[in-house]
Amino acid sequence: MMALRLGGWRVAALARGCLTGTIRRSAHDSSGVAGVADIPKMLWKLGRLNHIAIATPDLDKSTALFRDVLGADVSEVQSLPDHGVRTVFIDLGNTKLELLHPLGPDSPIMNFLKKHPSGGMHHICIEVDNIEEAVAALRQQQVRCLNERPKTGAHGKPVVFLHPKDCAGVLVELEEA
Repeated sequence: MMALRLGGWRVAALARGCLTGTIRRSAHDSSGVAGVADIPKMLWKLGRLNHIAIATPDLDKSTALFRDVLGADVSEVQSLPDHGVRTVFIDLGNTKLELLHPLGPDSPIMNFLKKHPSGGMHHICIEVDNIEEAVAALRQQQVRCLNERPKTGAHGKPVVFLHPKDCAGVLVELEEA
């Protein structure tokens, strides 16, 4: 066991526990001072909503709707071969929408569009401050990740997708902020 100082609090933690978010807690340390019981066990923090992703059968038409009809700022089309999609981001100021279109027949978005030919909401993306710690802690809670290791997402940052059956029926993407 090793002792760490976090914000003036003494924390007794196994080296392995530092990575997994498992912290051994006691109400008082040897000096009798109230201690680690008040420290949250999470070593990562859930952040803001980064974007809501919408699968679309016609990327040009959907982009034109947001740009020309609704007056939004839209990005250029970006191809992401590792994810099997073409994307366009719509900047809403406080968050973004991500339009998703299949890059080929093996795209997961193609499967989504077979079930929902008109398109629809595909996933939400929430920022985390440390994706490795978030994934380790979520796995301990039996939340399944759809990819074994984080991949590089559309913003060039690590992302991981969580199984919708473990997230209230919603496909959740975590992106390291």
